[in-house]
Amino acid sequence: MLAGHVWVYQSDVLAMGGPGGKEEAVAPGLVPVHDQGGRMLGTALWSPTSQISLRLVSREHLDPTAWIPLLRQRLQAAFERREALLDEGTDSCRLVFSEADELPGIIIDKYAGIAVFQLLAAGLDTAAVREAVVEELSTGIAGLRTVLERPDPRIRELESLAAPALGPLWSATGPLEDAETANEFRLNGLRFHHDSNAGQKTGAFLDQRLNYRLAAQYGHGEALDVCTYQGGFALHLATTCRSVTGLDTSEAALEVAERNLELNREALGGIEVDWVKGDAFAVLRDWSDNGSEYDTIVLDPPAFAKTKRAADNAMRGYKELNLRAFQMLRPGGTLVTCSCSHHVSLQDFQDVVAAAAGDAGRRVRLVERTGAALDHPVILTIPETEYLKCLVLEVE
Repeated sequence: MLAGHVWVYQSDVLAMGGPGGKEEAVAPGLVPVHDQGGRMLGTALWSPTSQISLRLVSREHLDPTAWIPLLRQRLQAAFERREALLDEGTDSCRLVFSEADELPGIIIDKYAGIAVFQLLAAGLDTAAVREAVVEELSTGIAGLRTVLERPDPRIRELESLAAPALGPLWSATGPLEDAETANEFRLNGLRFHHDSNAGQKTGAFLDQRLNYRLAAQYGHGEALDVCTYQGGFALHLATTCRSVTGLDTSEAALEVAERNLELNREALGGIEVDWVKGDAFAVLRDWSDNGSEYDTIVLDPPAFAKTKRAADNAMRGYKELNLRAFQMLRPGGTLVTCSCSHHVSLQDFQDVVAAAAGDAGRRVRLVERTGAALDHPVILTIPETEYLKCLVLEVE
């Protein structure tokens, strides 16, 4: 914490003190944090069952009565920081990015007129927090029609959180039971379907917006989008490439990708886009062994390393996918390769991509090195905020 991080892991908590210094169980909520010498470190959200036991919200003592007003102030500041990122071609973004906005455990995404939030820490699981989030969204975000909470099942289990009430929490258009929960949103001038009750995370992914644009900028010829999910990279590639193939293991995701393609048919001018269902490792192995070739390949796999223990296996996975991509790229081809595993550092990811290039006998030039879009800000003292890595490479 003294170095600027805001987490304390369960293994580092020496004692939880009650009145008079007596050690006892403490319910989730705000607690003061001291070091071994008794020095005040700040005030944190306490989660008794989580591996991340403490999430600092202030470097000072924070009276519980000041917490909700501070929460509201930080929500407003986060919303203001996003205003310049929205325009006619992009009406959606991450409004709140947890620790990066001094709101640990809170995620809020805006998809056009729908806002979806997640509370990812037990200390946030209160009616007062939900009321503050809903009120600030409904009064602070122009054009919003619906506010919903969508829990993360894995985090809910880790934090021992009860399931929140289902359904919208606020609607600008009438009774909650009739509120809009699915709509269309825009990124970089393209249109996408969003369903708050389906898909991953809050229903879709917004962090690749910058890298979608780069893929369109450098993509050419025949393109392959590996782990396409709902077609984000594939549809951007279709704005500049001759033909595009999107590969994913999920039939449901590919059905949404096809719907997204239909939304953009006119804008894409009839460019051919095909969807293929299959395991990325198996399909790329077969295609590379059979001599398939592309001018542009995007690799955007899910997080291979969700824990530190999984990092070694993740590196092997990245090595295999990138090796196969290098084997299939024509001379002068473009590879856009991504990692969203925060347990794999940028240097480690770059090293494993370089090793794959060496094994494939390809000379590779780094064109761009990026991360998440600006609505996912990076805090230098919190490395977990810099989870997404993207390399744009020219392959000779």
